[in-house]
Amino acid sequence: MEIKVDDELKGICESVVKENKTEEQWAEVESSDMFQVDPYQGGYESDEGAFCFSYYEANGKEYWFQITLKEVEEISQGHKDIIELWDVLQD
Repeated sequence: MEIKVDDELKGICESVVKENKTEEQWAEVESSDMFQVDPYQGGYESDEGAFCFSYYEANGKEYWFQITLKEVEEISQGHKDIIELWDVLQD
């Protein structure tokens, strides 16, 4: 499933860019609940080398996605506008 980048996700990405941290610096402060902006919850995961998020539909269905620091920059600049989601219940 795909979703269009909305203002909430773009705002998260803009705040990440403003931090101006390297991947190594993000790894030092990693947290799975760093961002909690409806419908997103997530943070930086050093094992993945990416920001990992849960996305919740209005009916409560959960999906996952991850975006690299490069993709975060692309989203904040308006160059990436589609995110691929994975169904939590899929194997």
